[in-house]
Amino acid sequence: MALQARSPASHNQMLGQRIRHPPSTKFDDGFETPTAKRLKRYDSTDSSLSRRVESDTEEDDDHVEPPSAPQIQAAREIPDSEADSDEEDESVQKGSQQTELESALPPVKTDKEAIAEYEATRAAEAEGLDLQGRLGQRKWIQGKSSIYVDAFNLALETVLDDESHLFDEAERTVFDQWRDLSYEGQYLYVRLFLRKTAKWHRINRLGYYGDIADLSAAVDDLLQSRKLPDVKAAVQSNPGEAEPPKDTVLGDGFTFADGSEDHIDSLEEASSLLNLEELKTIAKEAKVQGKNKTELLKAFRRTSQRQTALGFRRSDTEESNKSAAFINAEEEEEEQKEDFDACSANRDSHYVRKIMKATGPCIRLSAPALKLFERVHLVFYRSTEWTENSLTTIILARISRRNFPDYIVSRSTNIFTTRSDLLEFEASIRTQFRIDFILEFNGTVRKEGLQTVKDIFEEVYPRWKVVLQEEQLKEDRIYESGEGAYLRRFSPAWVYTRIVHKGAYVLGRFKEHEREHQLLTELLSQHLFHAARRGAWYQRKALLEEHYMWALKPDSGRSEEAQKKHWKRIALQTSEDGLQDRECHLIYHYDLQKRVMKLEKQLKVVKREQHDFGHVRLAKPVERTVEGIRIEKERAPSRNGTRRNSDATAPKRGGKTIWVDEREGGGECSVEAMCLSWYRDQGWKGYHSEGGIVRTLFGYLFYDVLFTYIPNVFQTPYQICPLDLHTDAFYPSRASEINHRLVEIANGEAARLVREVYEREREKQTCIVGVDWSYAFEDLLEIVSCFRGEALATICKVMAQEYQQRGGGIPDLFLWHPGNKEVMFAEVKSENDRLSDTQRLWIHVLTGAGVKVELCNAAAREVRVQR
Repeated sequence: MALQARSPASHNQMLGQRIRHPPSTKFDDGFETPTAKRLKRYDSTDSSLSRRVESDTEEDDDHVEPPSAPQIQAAREIPDSEADSDEEDESVQKGSQQTELESALPPVKTDKEAIAEYEATRAAEAEGLDLQGRLGQRKWIQGKSSIYVDAFNLALETVLDDESHLFDEAERTVFDQWRDLSYEGQYLYVRLFLRKTAKWHRINRLGYYGDIADLSAAVDDLLQSRKLPDVKAAVQSNPGEAEPPKDTVLGDGFTFADGSEDHIDSLEEASSLLNLEELKTIAKEAKVQGKNKTELLKAFRRTSQRQTALGFRRSDTEESNKSAAFINAEEEEEEQKEDFDACSANRDSHYVRKIMKATGPCIRLSAPALKLFERVHLVFYRSTEWTENSLTTIILARISRRNFPDYIVSRSTNIFTTRSDLLEFEASIRTQFRIDFILEFNGTVRKEGLQTVKDIFEEVYPRWKVVLQEEQLKEDRIYESGEGAYLRRFSPAWVYTRIVHKGAYVLGRFKEHEREHQLLTELLSQHLFHAARRGAWYQRKALLEEHYMWALKPDSGRSEEAQKKHWKRIALQTSEDGLQDRECHLIYHYDLQKRVMKLEKQLKVVKREQHDFGHVRLAKPVERTVEGIRIEKERAPSRNGTRRNSDATAPKRGGKTIWVDEREGGGECSVEAMCLSWYRDQGWKGYHSEGGIVRTLFGYLFYDVLFTYIPNVFQTPYQICPLDLHTDAFYPSRASEINHRLVEIANGEAARLVREVYEREREKQTCIVGVDWSYAFEDLLEIVSCFRGEALATICKVMAQEYQQRGGGIPDLFLWHPGNKEVMFAEVKSENDRLSDTQRLWIHVLTGAGVKVELCNAAAREVRVQR
């Protein structure tokens, strides 16, 4: 039972972390896969702390809408399965991601009209209120106060009240100068801070005239040069980074923003300011062509360089030949170089002037002050990721008429003990980003890239060993009640462990298997960081021992065959250790079990001593074909008058298909709805939920576990889940409570647990992660009564271990048969569809738990073409 919540301090009401999960009322909108393909050999189970969610548009994409009361019967709109299979990666890349702060709070409507309307309705009698007063009474006046500025300042004031020791005298002077800025200057800065911060913005396109009466004065305020005290401190050197980037260090003076007149002097930077139409005009003059903006920019810059080179050659032929008799070779070379540079500069400056005349003055945030405010937000949000919604979502959740679970709000102020710790954590994030960029986001990795990652790893490794010991001492002597599991994510050791993990991969690519094996052994010997990777480490270590280590280690007088058997026995022991490791997630058990059985067979272990995994052996999903009538839209002819596809009835690969629901009135429906109707005719009940039922059941069954007291994971009173739910810290922090609950579920207590939560929370419609109150209570009771206890416990354990990663890929249809007391999942596929990796994994989990799974192939016995 959760402890009663205490009244939190005012500064605790806007704190959070970036956790991606579907909102409780629209559970199918989240659980996005990473935006780029991950390394295949080691599963990646964390989201990089170094990624930012930024807007790519020139204009603002403001998002905050007024709250609305929750709908009891929320519509569940599930996309067709074929629409998210072949094009899954592309759709994810285009989609937006929520920060941990936004995701830990209930869904709120977010757009700029809603914020404007809300602020207008609360504007009366706001005169004379301070920051806390405006937030407390929710009153703002346009042109004098704003929810954006107040949220930004609340973050700053909270950090300075609690953790000012993390900033030096010069940085605190910047904060003092910030307080002295006019309201309009602060407003302009915050709005630019929430956009692409490194980008130049045209001043004549800043559409903030409603809040900024004198835009030029606000711009001048930000461009004003300001002095800083001379702070003499040694530059901190960190592994992988000899010194911090220049744009992160304050000098003897600073500005809040840079002006284009003083900082734009290159053609490349100036041309990036142009929109497509403006670029076409310039390109026409320069006689270059391209299909889009990117191609035009490349062609324009390439042409400028080529024409400059041509100018150099003309000078060479005309001038140099005339003077050849009078100057020596060295003088001629120097003269040619000067002519080339002058020609290049003249041509570039011509286009720069032309571009700046078209765009007008521009402004961007100055890097040193910007990085300082980003550091403030890192400390405040306990995250390196935030968006515009991060500043406003808590306030909007606070004013919404919603009910939240009871829990204790707790925020530690000693996550970063010293300024040096904070700077090292920042540097480790930058180093991690460099590695991720090389290995995952920069196309095919070449040898040079692998060597760079290896060099970084070699620098990080000694420091990793030191901080690992420091964190173990904290765990043994300081942390209590599991609080260390989440706080450790803000230790450089957490980032360094991930870098060492990447280093092991690179060692494997370089065939340095002995060093890789030693590194994997060290990774497995620690239990503080990245527990979700332990299964992958066991798998790789056992593979090395089976195939490589016999040739790399001394044979101690053994023959070659005896040496191979010796290391196969070690590989067998490693696989058994992985299966017995409580922190090794269930998703790795199947592969480890297969390796155990293979090695025992090769080593000719006597039958009575061999492992028997028959009770968890995966049953292949049954394939079923459901026939129906598909509706195909007639395709438009191509420009030459012919059909785009010779087969007018062939479905578009990866696209949605439309079917006739013959059993429900003959209307149009999705392929999942058509198959669901067929199953209903066979006596099954069901939903097309794509995991909605599973997440709802998890929320019911683990309600009190989710909201039990763990320090630092509830930093606002308006959360629908703990901040560590989507991290590998959730399970180990509550291992005792989770395992006890799993035993209760396995013993058939699920119906009682569901009923208790329903009777207590239904009337209030409490916001709980994953729970959709629109599912009929009677259906939920029937479902848990049809589940075998052990099977339901296994599914819940997978969710508890990796809620973020396992939220997607659950089969489309959830079915249950009250008469047979049986549940079944069905994955629906149309023609040309295929299973994704996440779908295959869930099928393995379900069949391993003894749950029936079917692959339902929809086939068209008739195709109706609509004009």
